[in-house]
Amino acid sequence: MSTTAIQRLVAERLNADFGIYLSDVRQLAERQSPWQHIEVFENPQFGRVMRIDSAFMTSERDEFFYHEPMVHLPAIAHPGVRRALVVGGGDGGAAEELLKLPGIEQVVMAELDGEVVAMAREWLASIHKGAFDDPRFALRLGDAREFIASTPERFDQIVLDLTDPFGPAVELYTVEFYAACRRILNPGGVLSLHLGSPIHLQESMRRIGASVRAVFPVFRPYLQYVPLYGTLWAMAMASDSTDPALLTPAEVDARIAARGITDLQLYNGATHHALLAQPNFVRALFAQAAEPLRSGDQLADVRDPAELPPVQVTIQL
Repeated sequence: MSTTAIQRLVAERLNADFGIYLSDVRQLAERQSPWQHIEVFENPQFGRVMRIDSAFMTSERDEFFYHEPMVHLPAIAHPGVRRALVVGGGDGGAAEELLKLPGIEQVVMAELDGEVVAMAREWLASIHKGAFDDPRFALRLGDAREFIASTPERFDQIVLDLTDPFGPAVELYTVEFYAACRRILNPGGVLSLHLGSPIHLQESMRRIGASVRAVFPVFRPYLQYVPLYGTLWAMAMASDSTDPALLTPAEVDARIAARGITDLQLYNGATHHALLAQPNFVRALFAQAAEPLRSGDQLADVRDPAELPPVQVTIQL
């Protein structure tokens, strides 16, 4: 005989047809900032989880699936990153990875919402690992577009650790924004970003990729499954001249060892090339013509989670 029990569930609908849920969650904190709704939960599978506007952002136990490829694949291809910029990244995970690099002198984080940083500082210490208090770290609160347009600073690496491209955030995925980023990169500098999913965000992936290619001569997409996102995720690296595909696995491992980079759970010479390998269906997607995103454009396949049908999950125990 079966009985029905009520569990606390938190779900994210990725599109109208599928999504992901976490069960047995316990809310630790919740804030409504001027820009977004921020939550931190505890979950048996992922530990502490941050959710913004009903979308899962990061968790204690799977953040390395996202942050290590975003930071280290471009960084290892560069001769030696000294100054880096994170756009977004309020959880501190990207900054923490950049601070592992030898010779890093400063990591600047341009984050719109100080409440995200405050929530992460209080609840996600195992992700940022004290990065916010490192003397090499500098926080610039406010509109990243304004910062990038006006700053005299130059960087060896830029990590675009952004929320999904809907609403005003689309402006951070445009040709104009990537051109502004290229202006503040030193020669040979590297930029990384996420493109969306080749499973359910194919148009976005192709159009964002076309936008990057319109600005940078070197464009290398790569793939990683991110458990908390519930799907295969596409990222990319761009540069005026630095190409991560030119490194052999042995060269990547040698650079990691020579630079003394430790505490890597995912990234090494073999995974460097595994990330860059493209399945045939992804090659076919990128081979299709796509219109670059310009300021004022919107993406048809990216929806505000609040606009999607409500999620109902029933579990029989």
